[in-house]
Amino acid sequence: MEKLVLHHFIHEQIGTLFVDNQLIQIIAPESIVGYCQFKHTIVLGKFNLRDNRIDDRIADAIEQRTPQQLSQYCIAMEVGANQAGLRYENDLLVEILSPGTKRLYWQNSHKQHMVTVDLNQRYTLSDEMVQQLLQPKLRQKEVLGDNSVLIAQVPAYHVGVLKVNGKIEQLLKASITAYWLFNREISVDMVDTRLQALEVAGQEILTKDKVNLRVNLVANWHYTDVLTAFEKTAQPVDLLYRELQFGLREAIGMRTLDELLENKNIIDEVVTQHIKMRLDGYGLQTVSLGVKDIILPGDMKAILSQVVEAEKVAQANVIRRREETSATRSLLNTAKVMENNPVALRLKEMETLERIAERIDKISVVGGLDQVLHGLVNIQPKSA
Repeated sequence: MEKLVLHHFIHEQIGTLFVDNQLIQIIAPESIVGYCQFKHTIVLGKFNLRDNRIDDRIADAIEQRTPQQLSQYCIAMEVGANQAGLRYENDLLVEILSPGTKRLYWQNSHKQHMVTVDLNQRYTLSDEMVQQLLQPKLRQKEVLGDNSVLIAQVPAYHVGVLKVNGKIEQLLKASITAYWLFNREISVDMVDTRLQALEVAGQEILTKDKVNLRVNLVANWHYTDVLTAFEKTAQPVDLLYRELQFGLREAIGMRTLDELLENKNIIDEVVTQHIKMRLDGYGLQTVSLGVKDIILPGDMKAILSQVVEAEKVAQANVIRRREETSATRSLLNTAKVMENNPVALRLKEMETLERIAERIDKISVVGGLDQVLHGLVNIQPKSA
């Protein structure tokens, strides 16, 4: 004899009774159900009414096998092909239904209803709808299906480039807007309108005389017309980066290392002129740019150091010769003055005597003071 199986359904708990994979009955809350197998496959399902969405397989069985109980225990919601469905519980948005959705929900203690939105008329959500989507996040309760909405938060000093199906529609100012993602491809690119810095680093370029240089350049730039910039190119910043690279190659590749070292501003001037010419009409403008670093290879550094050292040694030799020549010329001029001036000659002799006396510790005088004054130092040429 088969054993009787009893099941008790509590408050806010509903059930389904399947016999041999066929739905027989929906079991109401607070019911007691008993059954015996009798060589049948019996499956009794229990569901919490708070999780009120009905599985699609069970929903199909209810519609086909027990349509008379559908309106008693279920709520049917159907969304058109060009509509979005907004499901509310107690006037709070809890779920967004995609186009073509057909679902059943268990009736529970919450008041449930659905509002449809025509997607053909607009793809922008109203401000009220945006607030309804943001409020659940504040109370830490997500809206099911909210990934079907794109919420664009444009911060201060930025603009948003709105693209619908790949085409730019408009520029968004600093604000919060939302868009339906159903039946369309929508994206918003955030663009900073303030002055920005772009660094072109590690560019290895050969000079005209085949010297390999590694150059780092920094450019300060900003958008002058965001809409034009994104209409003419998909990635304006990438365009600016490439043109800076091309400008560097033009400035360095057409000049020798000596030319670059003699005029350190030539690279900045050439790149600036290149950017102005190539990016005219693209909605971009460079405010300033300059070479941050020029790095020579190791062997070239050693050679350049030797060249600089040799140049400095040569300059020192020139200065030394110039001073020697000047000193010799001064001596010749002094000799000419003393040749015809006995007093000047005697003063020179006395000066020389003074210098000699400073270096001698002890002097023995023989012949009197006149011998010291006239015999010790005499630079006057002898008479013929």
